[in-house]
Amino acid sequence: MTTQTHPVDHEFIRAAAHVARPRCRGDNHTMAAAARAQDGRIVTAVNAYHFTGGPCAELVLIGAAAAQGAYELNTIVAVGDRDRGVVPPCGRCRQVLLDYFPALKVIVGEGDRTRTVLITDLLPESYVWADHQLDAE
Repeated sequence: MTTQTHPVDHEFIRAAAHVARPRCRGDNHTMAAAARAQDGRIVTAVNAYHFTGGPCAELVLIGAAAAQGAYELNTIVAVGDRDRGVVPPCGRCRQVLLDYFPALKVIVGEGDRTRTVLITDLLPESYVWADHQLDAE
């Protein structure tokens, strides 16, 4: 499989890092995410960690975007607190992002290896939930 890379939108990385620095404190909020909506807006969010399994920043971002009327996202990135830089989405987030936004671009990698790839490249041979739903009649 050949992964095609796309230009890296460094504005996203800065937007997520700008949220992570002052908002991620202690163990409850350790990751921030930023996404560009189809209309050009940048939406940001932080995770809500809890020992019972709170949502990742990417999942909180999906809800925050919807609350702002942004239902189509083009690109997403997550960064860690304490200047940890870009952090790739976990497996659960990859699946949810694929189901919500099958054409989504995701920024991954670190330093000079930062790149933008399609969500489908991060979850090859994936199960697509919509493909397995019965047609509504």
